[in-house]
Amino acid sequence: MTITDVRIRVVKNTEGELKLKAYADVTFDDCFVVHGLKIIEGQNGLFIAMPSKKIGNGEFKDIVHPIQPEFRNHITEVILKKYEEEKNKD
Repeated sequence: MTITDVRIRVVKNTEGELKLKAYADVTFDDCFVVHGLKIIEGQNGLFIAMPSKKIGNGEFKDIVHPIQPEFRNHITEVILKKYEEEKNKD
């Protein structure tokens, strides 16, 4: 599966630092898109949070996610590279 497009929407923050830095939409093989990935500043740097929904007990469950750790790492690398490019445009 190949990532063929990544679109980043940087979150503009005028009231100090937010943990949420941007939203990402990722297209695979020019035929399947996943909207709503989040780029978040965590204790150990930036990470990618998959789209999720709140379930009955108040917890959040990922709607989509990679099964293989290598593919998760690949998605993370591609999205963070695109985020840095978009962030530096301003």
